[in-house]
Amino acid sequence: MTANSLTIAEARDALRKGDLTATDLTMACLTAIDAAEGLNAFVHKTPEIALDQARAADARLQAGAAPDLCGIPLGIKDLFATRGVPTQAASNILKGFKPEYESTVTSKLFEAGSVMLGKLNMDEFAMGSSNESSCYGNAVNPWRAAGSNALLTPGGSSGGSAAAVAADLCLGATGTDTGGSIRQPAAFTGITGIKPTYGRVSRWGIVAFASSLDQAGPMAKTVRDAAILLQAMAGHDPKDSTSADIPVPDFEAALTGDIKGKVIGIPREYRMDGMPAEIEALWQQGIAMMRDAGAEIRDISLPHTKYALPAYYVIAPAEASSNLARYDGVRYGHRAKLGQGDGITELYEKTRAEGFGKEVQRRVMIGTYVLSAGFYDAYYNRARRVRALIKRDFETVFAEGVDAILTPATPSAAFGLGEMANATPVEMYLNDVFTVTVNLAGLPGISVPVGLDGKGLPLGLQLIGKPWDEAGLLNHAYVLERAAGFVAKAEKWW
Repeated sequence: MTANSLTIAEARDALRKGDLTATDLTMACLTAIDAAEGLNAFVHKTPEIALDQARAADARLQAGAAPDLCGIPLGIKDLFATRGVPTQAASNILKGFKPEYESTVTSKLFEAGSVMLGKLNMDEFAMGSSNESSCYGNAVNPWRAAGSNALLTPGGSSGGSAAAVAADLCLGATGTDTGGSIRQPAAFTGITGIKPTYGRVSRWGIVAFASSLDQAGPMAKTVRDAAILLQAMAGHDPKDSTSADIPVPDFEAALTGDIKGKVIGIPREYRMDGMPAEIEALWQQGIAMMRDAGAEIRDISLPHTKYALPAYYVIAPAEASSNLARYDGVRYGHRAKLGQGDGITELYEKTRAEGFGKEVQRRVMIGTYVLSAGFYDAYYNRARRVRALIKRDFETVFAEGVDAILTPATPSAAFGLGEMANATPVEMYLNDVFTVTVNLAGLPGISVPVGLDGKGLPLGLQLIGKPWDEAGLLNHAYVLERAAGFVAKAEKWW
């Protein structure tokens, strides 16, 4: 077993015992990254920074009393500002941008002694479900279907993070989730990913997509690793007005494995028409696992679920069109060359036409449309009212004693890169059908790998928790993880 294939918990124990040094662990990851160019997961490598941080971590470990993440090599999604290191949000419009500041999340991780291996691929401005809208090219799923060499998507937008963790290029990674962008790629690659409650993790220094929906979270090999990472990432940040001043519990200590008497809700609205039999069977398997662990299974109704996707794809583009207005070619990033007689309007138009990819342009145009005079009430305000109803559905269910909700994570296993090229945008958006409600309601949600489909590809289940109850949610996920016993890994081909 190579050092880079360890879990965070295993590496933490080995580092503290002195069986392994942070420098050796980091070198193992850097070697694996160099050998995995075919996955296109890491898009800005930072070996010098990584080795400097690893040596500093070794000194802390020798001195004793090192934090849990001391010496643990991580990948950072290209959405997080990292001082002096390219931060492009996978967009040509931010080409060459190196922030002079550090995001709160990466600051916290570095204070905890973690090691940054580099920046990870993603969909441009986090807009996508397949990592095919990146200016760096597609990230590739390390898994392949049985008997096929076709390249598969790792999901999106945190596709690079998912691929890197699944392929053991890093021990964990940061992701962001606006409509499922942590949970869907986690399910596609057989890893664990948690989207915390909105406000649990600071958004300061993270390139914004939709400010009322975006939330950073960890992507890791196990539920325990996700708990360790979330512990370091979470907490109040006065620099973020949406950050909640609520104590952060010990998430790892909450993993008791005991859910006797807990109530697990099964929403009837998630039984979609045309749901693949394998997804339904996996869901039933998960229900049986939770029942066997002593939980009460209760059928519940979330009646406004069917309106979630339309509401999301009005609210998210509206907020994106506002947030992306700052990319104008004046202050930073790409600036188009102007012709004779061109003025400020031409600068804006040409810069954005050259800098933004098709999916970003599409969403900015939709967002501008729904916010325009005459359509604001018809679309945006109506979507906000639907959002309030979706939130109330969850509040009602939790008030009636439900502790967590179990659903599928995705409507299918990973699909082929390019397979959706001729699909309509709406068909691609359906990948988020099980996940967007969680963002609209601001709730915590986690994807756990539970089994393989008929082609040998990973499938995940999603657990949705009560607001601020990441500790309880992680414990429910821990029970599901142990019952499923998912240990499969992608066979190395890259």
